[in-house]
Amino acid sequence: MTAPQFHHEALFYDGDAEFVAGCSAFAEEGLDRGEPVLVMVGARKLELLRAALAERADGVAFADMEEVGRNPGRIIPAWRRFVADHRDKGNGGGMRGIGEPIWADRRPDEMTECQLHESLINLAFAEADSFRLICPYDVSTLPDEVIAEARESHPIVSSGGDPETSSDYRGLPKVAARFSEPLPEPPGGVDEYTITLDGLRAARGIVRRRATDAGLGERADDLVLAVNEVLSNSLHHANENGLLRIWSEPDGLVCEVRDGGHIQEPLVGREEPGVGQIGGHGVWLVNLVCDLVQVRSSEDGSTVRMKMSSPA
Repeated sequence: MTAPQFHHEALFYDGDAEFVAGCSAFAEEGLDRGEPVLVMVGARKLELLRAALAERADGVAFADMEEVGRNPGRIIPAWRRFVADHRDKGNGGGMRGIGEPIWADRRPDEMTECQLHESLINLAFAEADSFRLICPYDVSTLPDEVIAEARESHPIVSSGGDPETSSDYRGLPKVAARFSEPLPEPPGGVDEYTITLDGLRAARGIVRRRATDAGLGERADDLVLAVNEVLSNSLHHANENGLLRIWSEPDGLVCEVRDGGHIQEPLVGREEPGVGQIGGHGVWLVNLVCDLVQVRSSEDGSTVRMKMSSPA
C-alpha cells in the first residue's frame, strides 16, 4: 500500500494488552529510525506505555490527552507545534505521533467535537510530509457507531495486522462536512438576548451574573472574555445583531452566539496565529480559556457554543 504524505491511521484494539502491543511497536519503530515520537493519551495509558518501552521511554515525548485535549479544539495546535518544532530543527526524517482523543467516558458533546477533530486533522495536515499519526480506538468499550465514524474519518485503519486503506474514508472534499451540521438543541430552558454593537457592555454584565450564579468563581472572567470576543467579531463582521443564548448544565454554564454570517474556514480557532498576524485571534483565544468550544457554520449562519465547567 502506498501511504499518503500524512499517514492518519485508526488503530482498533481490544483492551490494554493490544493497546500496548500496537502502540509500543509503532513507537519503537520510529525510535529505531531516529524519528521524534510524541504520545498523547490518557494518564493511565501513558504509564502503561512507559512501562512497556522501559529505558526507551526516555526517547519519547509524552503528554496527557486528558489535559491537552480536554477541549478537543486544542489538539490540532498541539500536533502542529510538534511538527513545526522538528522541522525547525532541521530533522530530515519522519515524525510519529500516537493520539487517543476518544474514549468511552467522554461526554456526548465532547465526543461529537472529537469526531469533528478527527475529520479536520486530515485537512490540517494535508500538506504535511513524513508525519505518521495513529489514533487508538478501544473496540471493547466504544459503541459501534463511534468505530464506524472512525473508519470514515481515517484514510488508513488497522486491527491486529498491517495497516490498510479504509474503504469507508470520506475523502478530503467531505472531511469538513460535520462543520456545517447544526448543533443539537439544549435539553432544558434557554435564555435569549438580542445584542447590538452598543450593547456589548450589557452583554458582558449578563454573562458575568450568570457565571457567578453558576459558581464559576474566578473562571467567570474567562467566560466573559470569551463571549465578548465572539460577540464583537459577530457584530463587526456579520453586519447584523447577534443572538446570545445562555443555559445551565449540571456541571457548568454554556453561552452561545449566533449570527447570519458564514465562516469559510473549518479550522477556525485551531490554527495558532502567527507573530504579527492581524486578525484570527478571537476563536483561538476562546479555545484557550473554555473547556469546550463548538463552531458550526453554513450558508444559513454561524454558531459558536462555549462551555465553562464549575471548579471541582
